[in-house]
Amino acid sequence: MALQDLCKFRDFFQDTKCSLVPYGKSEKRCNYMSDFPLCNSTSLFNFYIPVAEYLDGSPIQFGQISTVQSASDISSEDSILSSLFFPTSLPFASTQPVPLPFPMSHGTTTLAFMFQGGVLAAADTRSSCSGLVACPASQKILPIHSHLVGTTSGTSADCALWKRILSRELRLYQLRHGQRLSTRGAAKLLSHMLHPFKGTELCVAATLCGWDGSGPSLFYVCSDGTRLQGTLFSVGSGSPYAYSILDQGVKWGLTVDEATSIAREAVYRATHRDAYSGNCVDIFHISSKGWTRRSREDLKQEYYREKEKEERRIRRNLTLSE
Repeated sequence: MALQDLCKFRDFFQDTKCSLVPYGKSEKRCNYMSDFPLCNSTSLFNFYIPVAEYLDGSPIQFGQISTVQSASDISSEDSILSSLFFPTSLPFASTQPVPLPFPMSHGTTTLAFMFQGGVLAAADTRSSCSGLVACPASQKILPIHSHLVGTTSGTSADCALWKRILSRELRLYQLRHGQRLSTRGAAKLLSHMLHPFKGTELCVAATLCGWDGSGPSLFYVCSDGTRLQGTLFSVGSGSPYAYSILDQGVKWGLTVDEATSIAREAVYRATHRDAYSGNCVDIFHISSKGWTRRSREDLKQEYYREKEKEERRIRRNLTLSE
């Protein structure tokens, strides 16, 4: 049995007494107010249909600047009808941005540096939103193609979306020209695509780590269009702690094992001091053969190893003092 039969209501679209005739015609059986159909029947199954101007707004200004009809333009008769048939929360007037229930503060720890063996990228796996750990096992180093990866910091959804867009554009370039775009070209392309969103709530801070015909390359790209080239970058709320390890340990002549050890140590120190970073560490190595991923390691084990080293050092000092 249908819900209409139980409640003894008639569906709006099944009401034969109401024909959809625009307002002002001779057959005036339905009243239209701001493109909202209002039937004279007693049906409560009237569906809210937004006006066209509300749907045609710019995605950047959506929810911030409303172009719909203001409340002063609505006649008294229509206002009475609207109060009877529609809730008072419909966007007839220009709406203001809805305040967030809490500040959307988020943090992470990502790093990348160049050495003689290529480029090494490392990041933690904790995605946070204010004081909430949204995901303890997220992937913040995203492969773009076989010789290019990107560390992401900012809003997770924005970073994932623009990584997919960049991957698509690089794949199309490779199909058209028969060769991959250089890391410098990929960074410039991403910077030009992000620049129109400067001043919006888009938050993307990516470090592109790649290997092309000129060797290893490292570029930092921000959502405001900033593009920087360097040999060492650390981005996120835990970057000050990571820099303390990287500045004294990163050298050009490092081996792959030494570079991996320094990167793991830097992420561990950052996660130990930064509340928004933690859980596990991901490490990618990009060389002339492409990128390789090291097995994900739980930083809790690194913490226990550090505690054991500290205890052995204390016992040794006590023994020597005796």
